[in-house]
This record gives sequence, C-alpha cells and structure tokens, in this order.
Amino acid sequence: MASNASPPPLFETDDDRAAFVIRLPVHAGAHATREVTTEVTTEVTTEVRRVVAAMNGELSRQELQRLLGLANAEHFRKAYLLPALASGMLEMTLPEAPRSSKQRYRLTAASQRVKERL
Repeated sequence: MASNASPPPLFETDDDRAAFVIRLPVHAGAHATREVTTEVTTEVTTEVRRVVAAMNGELSRQELQRLLGLANAEHFRKAYLLPALASGMLEMTLPEAPRSSKQRYRLTAASQRVKERL
C-alpha cells in the first residue's frame, strides 16, 4: 500500500469478531483515491450447510433452531448462526438492530445458489 502512495488498509469487525471486512483504499491518481472492499469469509461448514438447507423465507432464531432440532441456544448461536452470518450465507433482516425481538434471518444470494446445489 505504501509503495503506491495508497492510504493504509482499514479493518472492521463485528462485536463477536466472527467476521471482518478489509477496506483497501487504492491510490488512483494525483489527488483521488478509490476504495476496493474485500469481504473475508470462512469455509462453509457442515453446520452452515444445515442452516442453508433448512432456511425457507425469513425465520427467527428460535424458529430456525427448532427446525434444526437443537435445544441449546448458546450452542446453536456459536456453532450454527454466527458461522452462517460470518460466511455470508445468512443475513439479518434488521442488521441495525441485531438483538431486536423482531430480528429474522434469510438466505443471501450466494446461499441461494448453494442451496440449489444441495
């Protein structure tokens, strides 16, 4: 970055540090810069595949957990929900209010393609 006079990269992460985004502002000329954003995701695990396969429309955490037959909420959150969100396979319907009682989850465009292959 320094060798082409670009600003340093910017790192952003969620509160649980389960996913992160790296912003690479690229020097584009005398006084202009443009930003290239690369989202880093994790490998799609068996648990995430189960979430993708079970999803149909928008579901609450409780509905999705019940569909998967999982009783322990903390295990579901750590092993299934957070990895599905971090990998970009699932998204929140209310990302600005992650702890809302009205929060629902839905498949992303990428996970729709994965689901078609399952």
